[in-house]
Amino acid sequence: MSEPRTPAGGPGLAGQPDGPKRVVLQRGLWFEELEPGTVYAHRPGRTLTEADNVLFSTLTMNSQPLHLDAAYSAGQPFGQRLVNSMLTLAVMVGQSVGQLTQGTLVAQLGLTDVAFPLPLFHGDTLYSQTRVAAKRISGSRPGQGIVTLEHAGFNQDGAVVATFSRTALMWTESGYQQARNGS
Repeated sequence: MSEPRTPAGGPGLAGQPDGPKRVVLQRGLWFEELEPGTVYAHRPGRTLTEADNVLFSTLTMNSQPLHLDAAYSAGQPFGQRLVNSMLTLAVMVGQSVGQLTQGTLVAQLGLTDVAFPLPLFHGDTLYSQTRVAAKRISGSRPGQGIVTLEHAGFNQDGAVVATFSRTALMWTESGYQQARNGS
Protein backbone atom coordinates (compact mmCIF):
# COMPACT_ATOMS: atom_id res chain seq x y z
CA MET A 1 0.00 0.00 0.00
CA SER A 2 2.47 2.61 -1.03
CA GLU A 3 1.56 6.11 -2.09
CA PRO A 4 3.70 8.48 -4.09
CA ARG A 5 5.54 10.76 -1.72
CA THR A 6 6.88 14.24 -2.22
CA PRO A 7 10.64 13.74 -2.11
CA ALA A 8 12.55 15.50 0.65
CA GLY A 9 14.76 18.17 -0.83
CA GLY A 10 15.04 18.68 -4.53
CA PRO A 11 12.97 21.01 -6.64
CA GLY A 12 9.56 22.03 -5.35
CA LEU A 13 6.29 22.40 -7.19
CA ALA A 14 6.30 24.70 -10.19
CA GLY A 15 10.01 25.31 -9.81
CA GLN A 16 9.83 26.62 -6.25
CA PRO A 17 13.25 25.86 -4.72
CA ASP A 18 11.91 25.09 -1.23
CA GLY A 19 8.94 23.02 -2.37
CA PRO A 20 5.40 23.36 -1.12
CA LYS A 21 4.61 24.59 2.38
CA ARG A 22 2.10 21.81 2.68
CA VAL A 23 0.79 18.93 0.57
CA VAL A 24 -2.91 18.10 0.73
CA LEU A 25 -3.80 14.55 -0.28
CA GLN A 26 -7.34 14.21 -1.62
CA ARG A 27 -9.02 11.34 0.15
CA GLY A 28 -12.36 10.05 1.34
CA LEU A 29 -13.33 9.86 4.98
CA TRP A 30 -11.95 7.39 7.51
CA PHE A 31 -14.45 5.15 9.28
CA GLU A 32 -14.23 7.40 12.36
CA GLU A 33 -15.18 10.49 10.35
CA LEU A 34 -18.45 9.03 9.03
CA GLU A 35 -21.39 10.02 11.25
CA PRO A 36 -24.75 8.25 10.92
CA GLY A 37 -27.42 10.71 9.79
CA THR A 38 -25.02 12.96 7.88
CA VAL A 39 -26.03 13.67 4.27
CA TYR A 40 -23.38 14.44 1.64
CA ALA A 41 -24.54 16.28 -1.50
CA HIS A 42 -22.30 15.30 -4.41
CA ARG A 43 -21.53 18.01 -6.92
CA PRO A 44 -21.09 18.67 -9.74
CA GLY A 45 -23.91 16.78 -11.40
CA ARG A 46 -23.32 14.70 -14.51
CA THR A 47 -25.26 15.29 -17.71
CA LEU A 48 -25.69 11.90 -19.35
CA THR A 49 -25.39 11.94 -23.12
CA GLU A 50 -26.39 9.59 -25.89
CA ALA A 51 -22.70 8.69 -26.29
CA ASP A 52 -22.42 7.80 -22.59
CA ASN A 53 -25.47 5.56 -22.78
CA VAL A 54 -24.53 3.80 -26.01
CA LEU A 55 -20.92 3.25 -24.90
CA PHE A 56 -21.89 1.92 -21.47
CA SER A 57 -24.61 -0.34 -22.88
CA THR A 58 -22.36 -1.82 -25.56
CA LEU A 59 -19.34 -2.18 -23.23
CA THR A 60 -21.50 -4.17 -20.82
CA MET A 61 -23.07 -6.21 -23.68
CA ASN A 62 -26.54 -4.90 -22.83
CA SER A 63 -28.39 -5.01 -26.15
CA GLN A 64 -31.71 -3.82 -24.70
CA PRO A 65 -33.35 -1.82 -27.51
CA LEU A 66 -34.75 0.65 -24.96
CA HIS A 67 -31.15 1.91 -24.62
CA LEU A 68 -29.97 1.63 -28.22
CA ASP A 69 -32.81 1.71 -30.75
CA ALA A 70 -34.50 5.11 -31.18
CA ALA A 71 -37.19 3.82 -33.58
CA TYR A 72 -38.14 0.95 -31.27
CA SER A 73 -38.12 3.18 -28.18
CA ALA A 74 -40.34 5.78 -29.85
CA GLY A 75 -43.14 3.21 -29.84
CA GLN A 76 -42.68 2.30 -26.18
CA PRO A 77 -44.35 3.94 -23.14
CA PHE A 78 -41.67 6.62 -22.57
CA GLY A 79 -41.43 7.49 -26.28
CA GLN A 80 -37.63 7.67 -26.32
CA ARG A 81 -34.50 5.79 -25.31
CA LEU A 82 -33.80 5.40 -21.59
CA VAL A 83 -30.42 5.83 -19.92
CA ASN A 84 -29.22 2.38 -18.84
CA SER A 85 -30.11 2.03 -15.15
CA MET A 86 -26.75 0.37 -14.42
CA LEU A 87 -25.06 3.51 -15.77
CA THR A 88 -27.18 5.56 -13.38
CA LEU A 89 -26.00 3.41 -10.44
CA ALA A 90 -22.37 3.55 -11.55
CA VAL A 91 -22.41 7.34 -11.86
CA MET A 92 -24.07 7.72 -8.46
CA VAL A 93 -21.41 5.61 -6.77
CA GLY A 94 -18.72 7.48 -8.71
CA GLN A 95 -20.10 10.85 -7.61
CA SER A 96 -19.67 9.80 -3.97
CA VAL A 97 -16.08 8.55 -4.20
CA GLY A 98 -14.19 11.85 -3.86
CA GLN A 99 -16.12 12.85 -0.73
CA LEU A 100 -16.50 9.50 0.99
CA THR A 101 -14.35 6.57 -0.08
CA GLN A 102 -11.36 7.64 -2.17
CA GLY A 103 -8.39 5.82 -0.67
CA THR A 104 -10.34 4.84 2.47
CA LEU A 105 -12.45 2.01 1.04
CA VAL A 106 -11.31 -1.58 1.54
CA ALA A 107 -14.14 -3.19 -0.47
CA GLN A 108 -17.68 -2.71 -1.59
CA LEU A 109 -19.68 -5.45 0.09
CA GLY A 110 -23.06 -5.12 -1.60
CA LEU A 111 -25.96 -3.14 -2.98
CA THR A 112 -29.54 -3.60 -1.79
CA ASP A 113 -32.95 -2.01 -2.11
CA VAL A 114 -32.25 -0.71 -5.63
CA ALA A 115 -35.17 1.26 -7.10
CA PHE A 116 -35.66 3.41 -10.21
CA PRO A 117 -38.85 5.44 -9.65
CA LEU A 118 -38.36 7.48 -12.85
CA PRO A 119 -36.14 7.07 -15.91
CA LEU A 120 -33.29 9.28 -17.06
CA PHE A 121 -33.17 10.37 -20.69
CA HIS A 122 -30.31 11.57 -22.89
CA GLY A 123 -29.45 15.11 -21.83
CA ASP A 124 -30.72 14.76 -18.25
CA THR A 125 -28.36 15.77 -15.46
CA LEU A 126 -27.90 13.37 -12.55
CA TYR A 127 -27.25 14.75 -9.07
CA SER A 128 -26.85 12.50 -6.08
CA GLN A 129 -26.53 12.49 -2.34
CA THR A 130 -25.50 9.92 0.22
CA ARG A 131 -26.71 9.52 3.79
CA VAL A 132 -24.62 7.57 6.27
CA ALA A 133 -27.24 5.19 7.66
CA ALA A 134 -25.19 3.08 10.07
CA LYS A 135 -21.70 1.96 10.93
CA ARG A 136 -19.95 -0.58 13.12
CA ILE A 137 -16.43 -1.81 13.71
CA SER A 138 -15.73 -5.11 11.96
CA GLY A 139 -15.62 -8.07 14.29
CA SER A 140 -13.32 -10.06 12.00
CA ARG A 141 -11.14 -7.42 10.33
CA PRO A 142 -9.11 -5.32 12.78
CA GLY A 143 -8.68 -1.71 11.73
CA GLN A 144 -11.75 -1.77 9.51
CA GLY A 145 -15.44 -0.98 9.86
CA ILE A 146 -18.66 -1.62 7.99
CA VAL A 147 -20.70 1.37 6.84
CA THR A 148 -24.18 1.41 5.33
CA LEU A 149 -24.70 4.24 2.84
CA GLU A 150 -28.08 5.26 1.42
CA HIS A 151 -27.79 6.86 -2.03
CA ALA A 152 -30.43 8.92 -3.82
CA GLY A 153 -30.22 10.28 -7.36
CA PHE A 154 -32.17 13.22 -8.75
CA ASN A 155 -32.63 14.69 -12.20
CA GLN A 156 -32.23 18.39 -12.99
CA ASP A 157 -35.84 19.00 -11.90
CA GLY A 158 -35.25 17.44 -8.46
CA ALA A 159 -37.25 14.29 -9.20
CA VAL A 160 -35.91 11.08 -7.62
CA VAL A 161 -34.65 8.74 -10.36
CA ALA A 162 -32.77 6.12 -8.30
CA THR A 163 -32.25 4.97 -4.72
CA PHE A 164 -30.18 2.17 -3.22
CA SER A 165 -28.26 1.14 -0.12
CA ARG A 166 -24.60 0.22 -0.27
CA THR A 167 -22.54 -1.60 2.31
CA ALA A 168 -18.85 -0.74 2.35
CA LEU A 169 -15.84 -2.00 4.27
CA MET A 170 -13.83 1.08 5.28
CA TRP A 171 -10.43 1.65 6.84
CA THR A 172 -10.06 3.22 10.25
CA GLU A 173 -7.25 5.75 10.12
CA SER A 174 -5.08 3.77 12.54
CA GLY A 175 -5.84 0.49 10.74
CA TYR A 176 -4.74 1.98 7.44
CA GLN A 177 -1.52 3.35 8.93
CA GLN A 178 -0.73 0.00 10.57
CA ALA A 179 -1.35 -1.87 7.31
CA ARG A 180 0.82 0.61 5.42
CA ASN A 181 3.66 0.22 7.90
CA GLY A 182 3.35 -3.56 7.83
CA SER A 183 2.65 -3.88 11.55
